[in-house]
Amino acid sequence: MKWVDEGYEMFVFTDKFIQNNEPAPENLRREVSRADMLVVVAVRNQDSVNWVQMNSQKIPNIFCFDSSPVLQNKLGGSVVHTEIEGNILNKAIEIVRGKNEKESTEIIKTVSDAWGRHNSDDIRFCLLVIINAYIKPVPILKNLRSKGLSTLNCMIKNCGSEVLNCLLDPNCRKALQCLNSCSPTDQVCSYRCIASYESPYLEAFSLCVLQKHNCLELDADIPDKPYVPPLMKFRGEDLTHETAEDLFVGWLGNLDWSWRVVAGQNPAYDQFPCQYQLFYRGKAKGSFWYEPVFQVRSLEGDMLWRRRKYRVKRAGVAGTFYFTVLDNGVVSKEFWTIVDVCDDLSWGLFHYKGAARAAGQSYTGAVLVSPDGSYPSEREKQRLVHALERCGIKEWELFVVDNGSCSNAPLGIPEGSTLHCNIKVGDLRSISN
Repeated sequence: MKWVDEGYEMFVFTDKFIQNNEPAPENLRREVSRADMLVVVAVRNQDSVNWVQMNSQKIPNIFCFDSSPVLQNKLGGSVVHTEIEGNILNKAIEIVRGKNEKESTEIIKTVSDAWGRHNSDDIRFCLLVIINAYIKPVPILKNLRSKGLSTLNCMIKNCGSEVLNCLLDPNCRKALQCLNSCSPTDQVCSYRCIASYESPYLEAFSLCVLQKHNCLELDADIPDKPYVPPLMKFRGEDLTHETAEDLFVGWLGNLDWSWRVVAGQNPAYDQFPCQYQLFYRGKAKGSFWYEPVFQVRSLEGDMLWRRRKYRVKRAGVAGTFYFTVLDNGVVSKEFWTIVDVCDDLSWGLFHYKGAARAAGQSYTGAVLVSPDGSYPSEREKQRLVHALERCGIKEWELFVVDNGSCSNAPLGIPEGSTLHCNIKVGDLRSISN
Protein backbone atom coordinates (compact mmCIF):
# COMPACT_ATOMS: atom_id res chain seq x y z
CA MET A 1 0.00 0.00 0.00
CA LYS A 2 2.92 2.34 0.66
CA TRP A 3 3.86 2.02 -3.03
CA VAL A 4 0.53 3.64 -3.90
CA ASP A 5 0.52 6.44 -1.35
CA GLU A 6 2.79 7.10 1.62
CA GLY A 7 -0.29 8.30 3.50
CA TYR A 8 -1.91 4.85 3.52
CA GLU A 9 -1.26 2.57 6.46
CA MET A 10 -2.45 -1.01 6.82
CA PHE A 11 -2.37 -2.91 10.09
CA VAL A 12 -2.64 -6.72 9.80
CA PHE A 13 -3.47 -9.03 12.69
CA THR A 14 -4.73 -12.58 13.25
CA ASP A 15 -7.20 -13.91 15.80
CA LYS A 16 -4.71 -16.24 17.51
CA PHE A 17 -4.71 -14.14 20.67
CA ILE A 18 -8.47 -14.64 20.95
CA GLN A 19 -8.32 -18.38 20.38
CA ASN A 20 -5.47 -18.65 22.89
CA ASN A 21 -7.52 -16.65 25.41
CA GLU A 22 -4.83 -13.97 25.62
CA PRO A 23 -5.31 -10.20 26.00
CA ALA A 24 -5.35 -8.18 22.80
CA PRO A 25 -1.99 -6.71 21.75
CA GLU A 26 -1.48 -3.29 23.30
CA ASN A 27 -1.82 -1.31 20.09
CA LEU A 28 -4.56 -3.38 18.48
CA ARG A 29 -7.60 -1.70 20.02
CA ARG A 30 -6.12 1.70 19.24
CA GLU A 31 -5.56 0.81 15.59
CA VAL A 32 -9.05 -0.67 15.23
CA SER A 33 -10.68 2.33 16.91
CA ARG A 34 -9.21 4.75 14.37
CA ALA A 35 -9.59 2.55 11.29
CA ASP A 36 -11.47 3.80 8.23
CA MET A 37 -11.91 0.28 6.91
CA LEU A 38 -11.85 -3.26 8.27
CA VAL A 39 -11.31 -6.26 5.98
CA VAL A 40 -12.25 -9.56 7.60
CA VAL A 41 -10.93 -12.75 5.99
CA ALA A 42 -11.86 -16.31 7.01
CA VAL A 43 -12.98 -15.41 10.53
CA ARG A 44 -15.36 -18.15 11.69
CA ASN A 45 -14.40 -18.88 15.29
CA GLN A 46 -17.27 -17.66 17.48
CA ASP A 47 -15.05 -15.91 20.01
CA SER A 48 -13.27 -14.13 17.16
CA VAL A 49 -16.59 -13.16 15.60
CA ASN A 50 -17.74 -11.71 18.93
CA TRP A 51 -14.53 -9.70 19.25
CA VAL A 52 -14.90 -8.26 15.74
CA GLN A 53 -18.53 -7.33 16.36
CA MET A 54 -17.73 -5.65 19.67
CA ASN A 55 -14.76 -3.65 18.40
CA SER A 56 -15.88 -2.66 14.91
CA GLN A 57 -19.14 -0.84 15.59
CA LYS A 58 -17.72 2.58 14.74
CA ILE A 59 -15.82 1.51 11.61
CA PRO A 60 -17.73 2.85 8.57
CA ASN A 61 -16.49 0.32 6.00
CA ILE A 62 -16.34 -3.41 6.66
CA PHE A 63 -15.78 -6.05 3.99
CA CYS A 64 -16.06 -9.71 4.99
CA PHE A 65 -14.69 -12.52 2.85
CA ASP A 66 -15.32 -16.21 3.52
CA SER A 67 -16.28 -15.45 7.11
CA SER A 68 -19.05 -16.22 9.57
CA PRO A 69 -22.55 -15.37 8.28
CA VAL A 70 -23.13 -13.43 11.51
CA LEU A 71 -20.69 -10.71 10.44
CA GLN A 72 -22.15 -7.80 8.49
CA ASN A 73 -20.67 -5.78 5.65
CA LYS A 74 -20.79 -1.99 5.74
CA LEU A 75 -20.08 0.64 3.12
CA GLY A 76 -20.10 4.32 3.94
CA GLY A 77 -21.54 3.61 7.37
CA SER A 78 -24.55 1.64 6.07
CA VAL A 79 -25.04 -2.10 6.27
CA VAL A 80 -25.00 -3.97 2.96
CA HIS A 81 -27.20 -7.03 3.15
CA THR A 82 -26.21 -9.97 0.96
CA GLU A 83 -27.86 -13.27 0.17
CA ILE A 84 -25.32 -14.88 2.46
CA GLU A 85 -24.23 -12.65 5.33
CA GLY A 86 -20.54 -12.42 6.10
CA ASN A 87 -19.54 -12.60 2.46
CA ILE A 88 -19.53 -9.53 0.21
CA LEU A 89 -18.92 -11.82 -2.76
CA ASN A 90 -22.58 -12.76 -2.81
CA LYS A 91 -25.21 -10.66 -4.51
CA ALA A 92 -26.15 -7.57 -2.55
CA ILE A 93 -29.88 -7.46 -1.87
CA GLU A 94 -29.89 -3.99 -0.32
CA ILE A 95 -27.66 -1.30 -1.77
CA VAL A 96 -25.98 1.28 0.42
CA ARG A 97 -28.26 4.21 1.11
CA GLY A 98 -26.83 7.61 0.30
CA LYS A 99 -24.88 6.43 -2.73
CA ASN A 100 -26.00 6.01 -6.30
CA GLU A 101 -27.39 2.48 -6.63
CA LYS A 102 -25.56 1.78 -9.88
CA GLU A 103 -22.28 3.07 -8.46
CA SER A 104 -22.59 0.99 -5.29
CA THR A 105 -23.43 -2.13 -7.27
CA GLU A 106 -20.42 -1.52 -9.52
CA ILE A 107 -18.13 -1.10 -6.51
CA ILE A 108 -19.31 -4.37 -4.99
CA LYS A 109 -18.93 -6.19 -8.32
CA THR A 110 -15.45 -4.76 -8.91
CA VAL A 111 -14.23 -5.71 -5.45
CA SER A 112 -15.82 -9.16 -5.60
CA ASP A 113 -14.37 -10.00 -9.02
CA ALA A 114 -10.90 -8.85 -8.01
CA TRP A 115 -10.92 -10.69 -4.68
CA GLY A 116 -12.05 -13.87 -6.39
CA ARG A 117 -8.80 -14.02 -8.37
CA HIS A 118 -6.83 -14.53 -5.13
CA ASN A 119 -3.57 -12.73 -5.84
CA SER A 120 -1.74 -9.93 -4.08
CA ASP A 121 -2.20 -7.29 -6.80
CA ASP A 122 -5.95 -7.80 -6.89
CA ILE A 123 -6.22 -7.81 -3.09
CA ARG A 124 -4.50 -4.43 -3.09
CA PHE A 125 -6.85 -3.31 -5.87
CA CYS A 126 -9.86 -4.30 -3.73
CA LEU A 127 -8.68 -2.12 -0.88
CA LEU A 128 -7.97 0.84 -3.14
CA VAL A 129 -11.43 0.66 -4.75
CA ILE A 130 -13.07 0.89 -1.32
CA ILE A 131 -10.76 3.72 -0.24
CA ASN A 132 -11.51 5.58 -3.47
CA ALA A 133 -15.27 5.24 -3.09
CA TYR A 134 -15.78 5.76 0.63
CA ILE A 135 -12.70 7.31 2.24
CA LYS A 136 -10.78 9.59 -0.13
CA PRO A 137 -9.96 9.74 -3.86
CA VAL A 138 -7.15 7.45 -5.00
CA PRO A 139 -5.32 9.16 -7.89
CA ILE A 140 -4.44 5.95 -9.74
CA LEU A 141 -8.13 5.00 -9.79
CA LYS A 142 -9.33 8.29 -11.24
CA ASN A 143 -10.30 6.42 -14.40
CA LEU A 144 -13.23 4.83 -12.56
CA ARG A 145 -15.01 8.13 -13.06
CA SER A 146 -16.93 8.30 -16.33
CA LYS A 147 -16.55 11.33 -18.61
CA GLY A 148 -20.06 10.94 -20.09
CA LEU A 149 -21.06 13.12 -23.04
CA SER A 150 -17.59 14.56 -23.60
CA THR A 151 -16.35 11.07 -24.48
CA LEU A 152 -19.20 10.45 -26.89
CA ASN A 153 -18.75 13.81 -28.60
CA CYS A 154 -15.02 13.21 -29.03
CA MET A 155 -15.61 9.78 -30.56
CA ILE A 156 -18.25 11.01 -33.00
CA LYS A 157 -16.26 14.08 -34.03
CA ASN A 158 -12.88 12.42 -34.52
CA CYS A 159 -13.41 8.68 -34.98
CA GLY A 160 -16.79 8.19 -36.64
CA SER A 161 -15.67 5.68 -39.28
CA GLU A 162 -13.52 3.71 -36.81
CA VAL A 163 -16.43 3.46 -34.36
CA LEU A 164 -18.86 2.39 -37.09
CA ASN A 165 -16.48 -0.21 -38.54
CA CYS A 166 -15.95 -1.67 -35.08
CA LEU A 167 -19.67 -1.87 -34.35
CA LEU A 168 -20.29 -3.60 -37.69
CA ASP A 169 -17.56 -6.20 -37.10
CA PRO A 170 -18.73 -9.11 -34.89
CA ASN A 171 -15.35 -9.62 -33.20
CA CYS A 172 -14.78 -5.93 -32.52
CA ARG A 173 -18.32 -5.54 -31.24
CA LYS A 174 -17.79 -8.46 -28.86
CA ALA A 175 -14.58 -6.83 -27.63
CA LEU A 176 -16.38 -3.58 -26.82
CA GLN A 177 -19.21 -5.41 -25.08
CA CYS A 178 -16.69 -7.41 -23.09
CA LEU A 179 -14.67 -4.32 -22.14
CA ASN A 180 -17.84 -2.51 -21.12
CA SER A 181 -18.46 -5.24 -18.54
CA CYS A 182 -15.04 -4.61 -16.93
CA SER A 183 -14.16 -1.91 -14.47
CA PRO A 184 -11.91 0.55 -16.35
CA THR A 185 -9.04 -0.20 -13.97
CA ASP A 186 -9.50 -3.99 -13.94
CA GLN A 187 -6.55 -4.94 -16.13
CA VAL A 188 -7.15 -8.69 -15.85
CA CYS A 189 -10.67 -8.41 -17.23
CA SER A 190 -9.75 -5.80 -19.87
CA TYR A 191 -6.73 -7.58 -21.30
CA ARG A 192 -8.54 -10.89 -21.51
CA CYS A 193 -11.25 -9.18 -23.58
CA ILE A 194 -8.65 -7.59 -25.86
CA ALA A 195 -6.63 -10.77 -26.32
CA SER A 196 -9.77 -12.82 -26.97
CA TYR A 197 -11.25 -10.58 -29.65
CA GLU A 198 -8.35 -8.62 -31.14
CA SER A 199 -8.79 -7.58 -34.76
CA PRO A 200 -7.69 -4.82 -37.18
CA TYR A 201 -10.98 -3.01 -36.47
CA LEU A 202 -10.36 -3.05 -32.71
CA GLU A 203 -6.83 -1.77 -33.27
CA ALA A 204 -8.09 1.08 -35.48
CA PHE A 205 -10.81 1.94 -32.94
CA SER A 206 -8.36 2.04 -30.02
CA LEU A 207 -5.71 3.90 -31.99
CA CYS A 208 -8.17 6.68 -32.85
CA VAL A 209 -10.33 6.88 -29.72
CA LEU A 210 -7.64 6.30 -27.11
CA GLN A 211 -4.18 6.87 -28.54
CA LYS A 212 -4.70 9.75 -30.97
CA HIS A 213 -7.57 11.70 -29.39
CA ASN A 214 -7.71 10.44 -25.78
CA CYS A 215 -11.50 10.64 -25.81
CA LEU A 216 -11.71 9.07 -22.36
CA GLU A 217 -9.32 11.72 -21.00
CA LEU A 218 -7.17 9.06 -19.37
CA ASP A 219 -3.60 9.23 -18.16
CA ALA A 220 -1.11 6.96 -16.42
CA ASP A 221 2.60 6.96 -15.68
CA ILE A 222 5.12 4.19 -15.21
CA PRO A 223 5.16 3.51 -11.44
CA ASP A 224 8.15 4.87 -9.53
CA LYS A 225 8.07 1.98 -7.09
CA PRO A 226 9.35 -0.55 -6.44
CA TYR A 227 12.97 0.28 -7.21
CA VAL A 228 14.55 -2.99 -8.34
CA PRO A 229 18.36 -3.11 -8.56
CA PRO A 230 19.71 -4.86 -11.67
CA LEU A 231 22.17 -7.74 -11.78
CA MET A 232 25.66 -6.31 -11.25
CA LYS A 233 27.92 -9.15 -12.37
CA PHE A 234 27.62 -12.13 -14.69
CA ARG A 235 30.16 -14.96 -14.68
CA GLY A 236 32.41 -12.87 -12.48
CA GLU A 237 32.52 -9.84 -14.78
CA ASP A 238 30.80 -6.47 -14.41
CA LEU A 239 27.57 -6.46 -16.38
CA THR A 240 27.71 -4.36 -19.56
CA HIS A 241 24.90 -3.27 -21.86
CA GLU A 242 26.06 -5.77 -24.49
CA THR A 243 26.15 -8.66 -22.04
CA ALA A 244 22.76 -7.68 -20.63
CA GLU A 245 21.29 -7.86 -24.14
CA ASP A 246 22.94 -11.25 -24.57
CA LEU A 247 21.21 -12.45 -21.41
CA PHE A 248 17.87 -11.46 -22.92
CA VAL A 249 18.78 -13.28 -26.16
CA GLY A 250 19.37 -16.29 -23.94
CA TRP A 251 18.98 -19.66 -25.66
CA LEU A 252 17.91 -18.37 -29.07
CA GLY A 253 20.18 -19.98 -31.64
CA ASN A 254 20.52 -23.18 -29.65
CA LEU A 255 16.75 -23.33 -29.36
CA ASP A 256 13.98 -21.66 -31.36
CA TRP A 257 13.36 -19.22 -28.53
CA SER A 258 15.29 -17.13 -26.02
CA TRP A 259 13.40 -18.20 -22.92
CA ARG A 260 10.18 -19.83 -21.86
CA VAL A 261 8.21 -18.28 -19.02
CA VAL A 262 7.94 -20.54 -15.99
CA ALA A 263 5.85 -18.24 -13.82
CA GLY A 264 4.86 -14.60 -13.53
CA GLN A 265 3.53 -12.20 -10.94
CA ASN A 266 1.10 -9.99 -12.85
CA PRO A 267 -2.37 -11.57 -13.11
CA ALA A 268 -3.25 -9.65 -16.29
CA TYR A 269 -0.19 -10.37 -18.40
CA ASP A 270 1.86 -13.21 -16.93
CA GLN A 271 -0.67 -16.03 -16.58
CA PHE A 272 -1.17 -16.94 -20.26
CA PRO A 273 -0.27 -20.51 -21.29
CA CYS A 274 2.79 -21.39 -23.40
CA GLN A 275 4.78 -18.16 -23.22
CA TYR A 276 7.87 -17.92 -25.43
CA GLN A 277 10.26 -14.97 -25.40
CA LEU A 278 12.21 -13.98 -28.52
CA PHE A 279 14.96 -11.37 -28.08
CA TYR A 280 17.25 -10.45 -30.98
CA ARG A 281 19.37 -7.69 -32.49
CA GLY A 282 17.85 -6.09 -35.57
CA LYS A 283 19.41 -5.17 -38.90
CA ALA A 284 19.72 -1.48 -38.02
CA LYS A 285 22.74 -0.55 -35.94
CA GLY A 286 21.95 -0.61 -32.23
CA SER A 287 18.41 -1.93 -32.69
CA PHE A 288 17.10 -4.58 -30.33
CA TRP A 289 13.70 -6.26 -30.32
CA TYR A 290 11.51 -8.40 -28.10
CA GLU A 291 8.66 -10.55 -29.38
CA PRO A 292 6.60 -12.52 -26.87
CA VAL A 293 4.54 -15.40 -28.24
CA PHE A 294 1.79 -16.80 -26.06
CA GLN A 295 -1.52 -18.60 -26.04
CA VAL A 296 -4.83 -17.13 -24.96
CA ARG A 297 -7.88 -19.09 -23.94
CA SER A 298 -10.60 -16.92 -25.39
CA LEU A 299 -13.79 -16.20 -23.52
CA GLU A 300 -15.46 -18.65 -25.89
CA GLY A 301 -13.03 -21.43 -24.97
CA ASP A 302 -10.75 -21.41 -28.03
CA MET A 303 -6.96 -21.59 -27.69
CA LEU A 304 -5.40 -18.82 -29.80
CA TRP A 305 -1.77 -17.87 -30.44
CA ARG A 306 -0.86 -14.20 -29.99
CA ARG A 307 2.36 -12.31 -30.72
CA ARG A 308 3.57 -8.79 -29.89
CA LYS A 309 6.62 -6.76 -30.98
CA TYR A 310 8.49 -4.42 -28.63
CA ARG A 311 11.24 -1.96 -29.49
CA VAL A 312 13.94 -2.16 -26.80
CA LYS A 313 16.30 0.67 -25.83
CA ARG A 314 19.07 0.65 -23.25
CA ALA A 315 18.45 2.65 -20.09
CA GLY A 316 21.19 4.45 -18.17
CA VAL A 317 22.37 1.47 -16.11
CA ALA A 318 23.45 -1.84 -17.62
CA GLY A 319 20.73 -4.41 -17.08
CA THR A 320 17.88 -1.89 -17.40
CA PHE A 321 15.88 -1.18 -20.55
CA TYR A 322 12.96 0.77 -21.99
CA PHE A 323 10.40 -1.28 -23.93
CA THR A 324 7.73 0.18 -26.24
CA VAL A 325 4.89 -1.68 -27.95
CA LEU A 326 1.75 -0.84 -29.92
CA ASP A 327 -0.75 -3.36 -28.55
CA ASN A 328 -4.13 -3.32 -30.28
CA GLY A 329 -3.89 0.38 -31.02
CA VAL A 330 -2.57 1.50 -27.62
CA VAL A 331 1.07 2.33 -26.90
CA SER A 332 2.55 0.80 -23.75
CA LYS A 333 5.90 1.92 -22.37
CA GLU A 334 7.75 -0.24 -19.89
CA PHE A 335 10.92 -0.23 -17.81
CA TRP A 336 12.56 -3.67 -17.54
CA THR A 337 15.28 -4.85 -15.17
CA ILE A 338 17.36 -8.01 -15.39
CA VAL A 339 17.22 -8.99 -11.73
CA ASP A 340 19.21 -12.22 -11.91
CA VAL A 341 20.37 -14.83 -14.41
CA CYS A 342 22.19 -18.00 -13.42
CA ASP A 343 25.68 -18.38 -14.92
CA ASP A 344 24.63 -21.49 -16.86
CA LEU A 345 21.44 -19.74 -18.04
CA SER A 346 19.32 -22.38 -16.31
CA TRP A 347 16.94 -19.65 -15.14
CA GLY A 348 16.49 -15.89 -14.99
CA LEU A 349 14.23 -13.31 -13.39
CA PHE A 350 13.11 -10.15 -15.20
CA HIS A 351 11.09 -7.37 -13.56
CA TYR A 352 9.02 -4.78 -15.40
CA LYS A 353 6.83 -1.78 -14.67
CA GLY A 354 4.87 0.06 -17.30
CA ALA A 355 1.94 2.17 -18.35
CA ALA A 356 -0.55 2.28 -21.20
CA ARG A 357 -1.04 6.00 -20.85
CA ALA A 358 -3.96 6.38 -23.26
CA ALA A 359 -5.77 3.49 -21.55
CA GLY A 360 -5.13 4.97 -18.10
CA GLN A 361 -3.42 1.85 -16.79
CA SER A 362 -0.18 1.39 -14.85
CA TYR A 363 1.21 -1.99 -13.90
CA THR A 364 4.17 -3.94 -12.53
CA GLY A 365 5.20 -7.55 -12.83
CA ALA A 366 8.00 -10.07 -13.02
CA VAL A 367 8.65 -13.20 -15.06
CA LEU A 368 10.67 -16.23 -14.05
CA VAL A 369 12.19 -17.86 -17.13
CA SER A 370 14.13 -20.98 -18.05
CA PRO A 371 15.13 -22.66 -21.33
CA ASP A 372 12.40 -25.31 -21.21
CA GLY A 373 9.76 -23.75 -18.96
CA SER A 374 10.60 -25.91 -15.95
CA TYR A 375 10.93 -24.49 -12.44
CA PRO A 376 14.47 -23.95 -11.09
CA SER A 377 15.86 -26.82 -9.06
CA GLU A 378 15.52 -26.88 -5.28
CA ARG A 379 19.19 -26.00 -4.85
CA GLU A 380 18.45 -22.64 -6.52
CA LYS A 381 15.57 -21.83 -4.19
CA GLN A 382 17.45 -19.52 -1.82
CA ARG A 383 18.91 -17.50 -4.69
CA LEU A 384 15.51 -17.28 -6.40
CA VAL A 385 13.76 -16.17 -3.21
CA HIS A 386 16.41 -13.49 -2.71
CA ALA A 387 15.95 -12.26 -6.30
CA LEU A 388 12.19 -12.09 -5.82
CA GLU A 389 12.63 -10.16 -2.58
CA ARG A 390 14.59 -7.51 -4.47
CA CYS A 391 11.41 -7.05 -6.53
CA GLY A 392 9.21 -6.89 -3.44
CA ILE A 393 7.62 -10.22 -4.42
CA LYS A 394 7.04 -13.40 -2.44
CA GLU A 395 7.32 -16.73 -4.23
CA TRP A 396 3.69 -17.59 -3.44
CA GLU A 397 2.57 -14.61 -5.55
CA LEU A 398 3.78 -16.22 -8.79
CA PHE A 399 1.37 -17.78 -11.27
CA VAL A 400 2.86 -20.97 -12.71
CA VAL A 401 2.43 -20.97 -16.49
CA ASP A 402 0.74 -23.94 -18.15
CA ASN A 403 3.37 -25.23 -20.59
CA GLY A 404 1.63 -28.53 -21.22
CA SER A 405 0.28 -28.20 -24.77
CA CYS A 406 2.31 -25.75 -26.84
CA SER A 407 2.61 -27.23 -30.32
CA ASN A 408 2.73 -25.10 -33.48
CA ALA A 409 3.86 -21.92 -31.78
CA PRO A 410 4.40 -19.15 -34.39
CA LEU A 411 8.09 -18.62 -33.64
CA GLY A 412 10.93 -17.37 -35.85
CA ILE A 413 12.70 -14.01 -36.14
CA PRO A 414 13.30 -11.70 -39.13
CA GLU A 415 15.98 -12.68 -41.62
CA GLY A 416 19.22 -10.80 -41.04
CA SER A 417 18.78 -10.56 -37.26
CA THR A 418 21.80 -11.27 -35.06
CA LEU A 419 22.05 -12.85 -31.64
CA HIS A 420 24.83 -12.94 -29.02
CA CYS A 421 27.67 -10.46 -28.84
CA ASN A 422 29.74 -11.34 -25.76
CA ILE A 423 28.61 -14.54 -24.09
CA LYS A 424 28.69 -18.13 -25.25
CA VAL A 425 25.72 -20.36 -24.60
CA GLY A 426 26.20 -24.09 -24.08
CA ASP A 427 23.51 -26.68 -24.63
CA LEU A 428 20.88 -27.94 -22.26
CA ARG A 429 23.12 -30.82 -21.22
CA SER A 430 25.56 -28.28 -19.75
CA ILE A 431 23.01 -27.28 -17.11
CA SER A 432 23.88 -29.03 -13.88
CA ASN A 433 21.03 -30.66 -11.98
